[in-house]
Amino acid sequence: MAHQILQGKKGIIFGALDERSIAWKTAIAAVEAGAQIVLTNAPIALRMGKINELSKICNNAPVIPADATSMEDLEKLFTQSVEALGGKVDFVLHSIGMSPNVRKNIDYTNTNYDNFHKTLDISAMSLHRVLQTAMKLDALNEWASVVALSYIAAQRAFPGYNDMADAKALLESITRSFGYQYGFAKKVRVNTVSQSPTITTAGSGVSGFDSFFHYADKMSPLGNATSEDCASYCVSLFSDYTRMVTMQNLFHDGGFSFTGVSHLVIEEINKLAAESANS
Repeated sequence: MAHQILQGKKGIIFGALDERSIAWKTAIAAVEAGAQIVLTNAPIALRMGKINELSKICNNAPVIPADATSMEDLEKLFTQSVEALGGKVDFVLHSIGMSPNVRKNIDYTNTNYDNFHKTLDISAMSLHRVLQTAMKLDALNEWASVVALSYIAAQRAFPGYNDMADAKALLESITRSFGYQYGFAKKVRVNTVSQSPTITTAGSGVSGFDSFFHYADKMSPLGNATSEDCASYCVSLFSDYTRMVTMQNLFHDGGFSFTGVSHLVIEEINKLAAESANS
């Protein structure tokens, strides 16, 4: 049985699509930790995904459709969530990301700018919209926690990650800027979690993802963090145990972010060099 560290807390989980989603795992982990939740996603994602199955697993959690790029939808979401939960919100998970350029295999140096704008709006500015709406409606309790999922491509170049790297960099900047404002205004915490490459429906759409995944696993002293590990970490950030942590980009990647090179990667390079010399 999970520790009830979210007992009495109420939250909103954005972005659960199917059982491979980090948001899906986080929703289950939050409920197991004692929380009441509302599930939300864009209307098209609700039709394509399995969120109603997740709702049943999560004590019949309310499912409220909302396009995170629509201020009207977000206002309805927060208003209806406070009503459904019987009080203000204590935590929010922002697990939203989509790039039309990635989906259409348009190279970064030949980017389509209309698509680029959509990438930034959906994947990063949506966090600003969520925070602005919550602040405007006074929908979050004091010491509430907002967590958004990021990736190390915000700091380093990863071929194939395309304009999502720029979106993640903007997401982390919004976290700092809005985290400062919301902290002084209401003691609300805002952080990003920079997760290992994770086998999800969204992640697997990135060019070269399998190579990213295996390289990171060999580079990381602890190996890649799983979606279940990430869910547990998010739950800890929703809890009162981390109430003084805000405006941070928190690496949850098995040590990948601070490893220069691992012996496993060196062995792999040496093996390939030997094979090349002998061919």
